[in-house]
Amino acid sequence: MRYAYGVATALLLGGTAFSIASGPVGAQVAQNPATAISPVPGAPASFADLAAHVMPAVVNISTKQKITVKQQPDPLEELFRQFGAPVPEQQGGPKTREAGSLGSGFIISSDGYIVTNNHLIQGANGSGTVDTVTVTLSNRKEYTAKIVGRDELADLALLKIDASGLPYVQWGDSRTARVGDWVVAIGDPYGIGSTVTAGIISAINRGVSGGGAYDRYIQTDAAINMGNSGGPMFDMYGRVIGINSALISPTGTNVGIGLAIPAELAKPVIDALRRGEKPERGYLGVSLQPVDEDIAASLGLPKDRGEIVRTVQAGTPAAKAGIKQGDVIVAVNGKDVTPDDTVSYLVANLPVGSRVPVTVLRGGKQVTVPVTVEQRPTEEELARELGINDQGTGQDNNPAVPGTQALGLSLQAVTPQIAQALKLPAGTTGVVITSVDSSSDAAQKGLQRGDVILSVNGQRVTNPAQVSASVEAARKSGRSSVLMLVKRGSQPEAFVGIDISGG
Repeated sequence: MRYAYGVATALLLGGTAFSIASGPVGAQVAQNPATAISPVPGAPASFADLAAHVMPAVVNISTKQKITVKQQPDPLEELFRQFGAPVPEQQGGPKTREAGSLGSGFIISSDGYIVTNNHLIQGANGSGTVDTVTVTLSNRKEYTAKIVGRDELADLALLKIDASGLPYVQWGDSRTARVGDWVVAIGDPYGIGSTVTAGIISAINRGVSGGGAYDRYIQTDAAINMGNSGGPMFDMYGRVIGINSALISPTGTNVGIGLAIPAELAKPVIDALRRGEKPERGYLGVSLQPVDEDIAASLGLPKDRGEIVRTVQAGTPAAKAGIKQGDVIVAVNGKDVTPDDTVSYLVANLPVGSRVPVTVLRGGKQVTVPVTVEQRPTEEELARELGINDQGTGQDNNPAVPGTQALGLSLQAVTPQIAQALKLPAGTTGVVITSVDSSSDAAQKGLQRGDVILSVNGQRVTNPAQVSASVEAARKSGRSSVLMLVKRGSQPEAFVGIDISGG
């Protein structure tokens, strides 16, 4: 089970007010009459029928893998050697130990196809897969499962067991799910056995990782704990509308914020894996960041409108279409970019090979460019494309030049020696931060010594005077912040909005 940090749970109670009939004077009436108290209209009287219907299709997933154990030096060995005592040689090469995981899954066909999370069957080092996967049915029958396919980006995997005539469940339509709808989660928390919990949908399209095509979860207050990963979330018709995958908790246990991958996103991936194909996802070739309040103010835009392009990878659809660093993408194929409908989500769901309009704001003007969508590379391929080799170290003794008081920065032009010392890519130009006033907005935004300012408000800078001039120009035009493009070592460039209203 994946988890993050967060807050609290809620307990939902349903019932109707009822009157207590009065008998003779002084007579007492029981508070718990034998007749059932009717629930609020629309609330289920019980989840028992639903649970009995779908539980046979929910399974336990357990895995095993041998991993190499890093051997710790024996503190007594050297002492024994000093006194001439015999020390046995290490036998048998590297030591290994067996590691495992526990989770849940659900059967989607009578011939044994099973859906679960990728992180349950992924190798311990983050690559490859575990050695064995065992599936235990509700009747306690065990099967060794074959990994048919997996998708790291969506955190989904498809397994197959050699069986027939199995109970199975069908997909529902998560697009019709609404906040407040009842849901039931079934899984095997902590390996104690099949467990049913119920709650409501607390939120939809919940983002927790800051973007991405699959950062759109169904949030629920139905209890979800470690071991529930890969288990199904059902609607009241017994259809799977989500795959329980994560929880937000300060303790790693349920506090009422569980997260499920919507069926809308999961089903196409599972269908592709079942066909033996790679899931199809659109790709632009840009890295992005949200337009927060300070960035919006520096650009004169409304908050949360669009996403700003941090970098454009050479040879990608975005580069071929002329999308530039600093462009703000506000619409894709006619759909507005919002915190719920991010660029990554909109593009990932476009057909590969389609030619679509992408609308950007550039220099205060709206520009629409046609982009031909390509297939997204694998995560390994993307990592290789974005990799930057570290360079050697060095030092430079040029004196720093104080920056503007509004920014609280001391700045110095980047020289080849500084670039080498900071492990920057060859040919990097800009202004390096040599000190940061701890009380400044720049410090609050995370800027630190050694960061390199590449541009201010879209204008490349190579010396501190240009930074000061850009800040003054922004202030005279009535802007409350400036937009800086900043690079830290070999990390990707990022935009930061810095408040200038105080100086």
